Amino acid sequence: MEIRTLRYFLETAREENMSRAAERLHLSQSTLSKQLKNLEDELGKKLFVRHSFSIELTEEGIKLDKGILDFALIVEEPDRQKYHVLKMPESDRWGVAMPADCDLAKKEVICFEDLAGLPLFCSGQGWKADIPRWCGNRMDELTLEGSFRLSYNGAVFAREGLGYLLTFDHLVDTGEKSGLVFRPLFPTLETSMYIIWKKRQIFTPIAERFLTSLQEEFGDTRRE
Repeated sequence: MEIRTLRYFLETAREENMSRAAERLHLSQSTLSKQLKNLEDELGKKLFVRHSFSIELTEEGIKLDKGILDFALIVEEPDRQKYHVLKMPESDRWGVAMPADCDLAKKEVICFEDLAGLPLFCSGQGWKADIPRWCGNRMDELTLEGSFRLSYNGAVFAREGLGYLLTFDHLVDTGEKSGLVFRPLFPTLETSMYIIWKKRQIFTPIAERFLTSLQEEFGDTRRE
């Protein structure tokens, strides 16, 4: 397994869409699909469920606790009592996806007062763990209209003018023909990504080499 293949996996998992991930990675969709298929074959695990317009991670991503997998990638604060942690150098920025022709889209950034009382869509995890870090004890002034496991689904509702989608930048299509725009939250809200593995984990030689490569690539050799 090469570091670049891991980058392909991370970008595809983040975008939840093969064509957008390929565009951001400057690859053809067929090349990216082939690389991910080779990774699945190498690991002997199906990593993605492919739908008509999106893809999602399989439940393999949550079986780390049972010792079935060596590593997991998460976008929430890890339990450092149970896991060793390697923080990724990149983070995801939160903002709002909304119809390009709505009044709120005229703003360059979105403040709390802009969202108070509006119908909002957000992932369950983001609503519980991330948005409270941004608005503190004023959480009850925000209205959660609905939550979605896939940001693509929330984007469909936002495009129809049914609410405003709180999401990561680049996670949904906000291109010129999409009908949507993205505006970052202010103050800035970011979520870090972490690779975690169980403490007292006994690695195979190839897993140990993979971990060493990760630490060398991202310039962090600490096992927190």
